[in-house]
Amino acid sequence: MKILILGGTGAMGAHLVKVLAGNGHSVYVTSRSMHKPQSQISYILGNAQDYAFLKGILKRRWDVIVDFMLYSTSSFERRLDCLLDATEQYVYISSSRVYANSEELITEDSPRLLDVTTDSVYLSTEEYALSKARQENLLFNSRKSNWTIIRPYITYSEEKLQLGGLQIEAWLYRALHNRPIAFSVDINSKVTTLTYGLDVAKGISAIIGEKNALGEAFHITSQDSVIWKDVLSTYINVLGAHFGKKPEVILQSMEQFSAWNTGKYQIKYDRLFNRRFDNSKIEKYVDTSDFVDTATGLRMCLESFLESPKFIWLDWRKEAIKDRQLNVRAPLTELPGLKQKIKYFIFRNTPI
Repeated sequence: MKILILGGTGAMGAHLVKVLAGNGHSVYVTSRSMHKPQSQISYILGNAQDYAFLKGILKRRWDVIVDFMLYSTSSFERRLDCLLDATEQYVYISSSRVYANSEELITEDSPRLLDVTTDSVYLSTEEYALSKARQENLLFNSRKSNWTIIRPYITYSEEKLQLGGLQIEAWLYRALHNRPIAFSVDINSKVTTLTYGLDVAKGISAIIGEKNALGEAFHITSQDSVIWKDVLSTYINVLGAHFGKKPEVILQSMEQFSAWNTGKYQIKYDRLFNRRFDNSKIEKYVDTSDFVDTATGLRMCLESFLESPKFIWLDWRKEAIKDRQLNVRAPLTELPGLKQKIKYFIFRNTPI
């Protein structure tokens, strides 16, 4: 099949491209940067957020389109008909963050935040979980049913390892530079579900071309759930073995944690929930018992990352606030450019 991947260079997308190509499909991937073509894999240079660029590539007929892009709801509504008309199967990557809090195992029919929350201020936003649910609704109400919704939860890979809602730049960078990791004592005790990006890719690949998957939503997650404190322990043990010394961890109150963490709604409406999933629906297409267990996968990915650590971008304002709270300092020689040095100096030394 001829498959178009929109934005397929992240934790799931990069794995999915390789899985699909390995299964003999011709895979075309949009990217804003140059990539060398590989066997069965071609890259289309351009920004898939650009409607004119998208319309150009949708003039071709695709067997399957897999869409990893992040849209505003209005932008998604504008292009939805074009996407559905250009393919036999449109795979929309949503998120299991759409689900409301549940003490039971979450199924695809579990209530969504958009449908049950009474927080009017939250509902007035385009926060990630809400925008994904609203875009799902556009698919549910569309004139066509040649779509499949995929709801991954927290995924990890050799380049992406979360701690609560923190990306590696917000926690691992500190450990590698001998400064304490700051984390939430409240989130630390919650149950979560983390899934290796390759396993999610296998699940997505399994529903490609399946007529019975059309007009349906699936979440693809690991069978095993873990407590965040055990995730943190796995990270700390790997770092201790690698460097001969375990990094220090400071567990903060929610007031302290929120002083520098700006993901208010992600915390309130997801990371403070216990998240366990029932995979019965996707099990018809892929055996999730074969997914790598969480501790093994996290160790493998962190060890791989440490072989050649690369960080994308640090928010030095947040780093400064953490350092002020924890009474440590980053040497100014570590910061790139005068602007970042000034920002760090101001927020490191100004009480909030």
